[in-house]
Amino acid sequence: MSDDGGKPTTVLPERARPGLFEAYGVEIETMIVDAETLAVKPVCDELMERVAEAPGEEPEIDGIGWSNELTLHVLELKTAGPAPELAGLVGRFHASVLRADEELRALGARLMPGAMHPWMDPHTETELWPHEYTEVYHAFDRIFGCSGHGWANLQSTHLNLPFSGDEEFARLHAAIRITLPLIPALAASSPILDGAHGGALDSRLVAYRGNARRVPSVTGLVVPEPAFSQEEYEREILGRIYADMAPLDPEGILRYEWANARGAIARFDRGTVEVRVIDAQECPSADLGVVAAVSEVVKALAVGALAGRDLGRDPSTEALAAVLEGTTRDAEEATVSDRGVLGVLGIHADGMRAGDVWRALLDRFPPEDPEGEWTGALERILASGTLARRIVREVAAGARMGRGAGQVVDRALLAAVYGALCGCLERNEPFEGVG
Repeated sequence: MSDDGGKPTTVLPERARPGLFEAYGVEIETMIVDAETLAVKPVCDELMERVAEAPGEEPEIDGIGWSNELTLHVLELKTAGPAPELAGLVGRFHASVLRADEELRALGARLMPGAMHPWMDPHTETELWPHEYTEVYHAFDRIFGCSGHGWANLQSTHLNLPFSGDEEFARLHAAIRITLPLIPALAASSPILDGAHGGALDSRLVAYRGNARRVPSVTGLVVPEPAFSQEEYEREILGRIYADMAPLDPEGILRYEWANARGAIARFDRGTVEVRVIDAQECPSADLGVVAAVSEVVKALAVGALAGRDLGRDPSTEALAAVLEGTTRDAEEATVSDRGVLGVLGIHADGMRAGDVWRALLDRFPPEDPEGEWTGALERILASGTLARRIVREVAAGARMGRGAGQVVDRALLAAVYGALCGCLERNEPFEGVG
């Protein structure tokens, strides 16, 4: 499902829209859980009422907007409009985290980071947002059934990058297609679901790519197909989705760009491409570190040193989807063996570990961090592995001490690990372990 679920958004006239890499939009989804048990707690509406200036309004604190999502236990924090740069956003997001936690204490709740709740049962614990825009949420639920992990138990960080006109769209969309399959090797944070080790380090993407299986064209192969103009995109991608959805949605409630569930979607209504395959991390500095890294590589492919290529000869959607399959399962330890993909990235090798691909790219295209907001968190990922890898490592260490067994993880051990993650969010620190 989309970031806004059909809510009205501010649509800038085309002449006022920023061009390539002139602005950024960042959205971070976070779980609300019981302060004691860490079970999901569906009180987002109560939280919003405590902070909003008027009933029904969405709060905004220092340029960070607060919003609901599909379910009542998820809070979305987002830049309130295009941000001219990423610098300064970490502190602003963290200030909203602290304010939310302060208000949630009165409700017996707190925020938990990460891309999936480790033991939520979505079939019994899902509560959909019951207020405005429910016709959209109910339409999704009627057609796809939202009481499952792929709808009710997944939190991501969305990156919106702007474009102006078809030429900029073509370059940006092509660059994102190449970068997208590598993202789980930097951002995977969801190795545990249903209280057990999942079959992938990015279990959120496994659930995500299957959430619209009733209408396969809605998600496609997650990696978007090539498109070089708005007309082509609307004809080849959106047109197919709308046609396939029509028998199930005769009133056209979901006939909008945000019904597209690929891992990156074009938003022509606001002149951006939205990247949606980034798992939410443990703290704002880690979230923005991943966002900065992804943005810099996309920039190199769109307008920088890697941009001088024939976009029509880029790797196929199927080849890129195969890379994504590997990074979804094994994150930074996946092997990228497609020479066409590596070649576009300026890497001349028969194969390379995905984590090393990121190291090579970021050594060549380091993201600027003038205020030292995310470099440490990004280096932690590159040196110690994705958050998913660090969670698995901590769970495995606890299991060897007799606190877990086999694939099923002892609930007390999971509570200790994810309680530590809650502390990371509160302190804005990378996850080092239970300690």
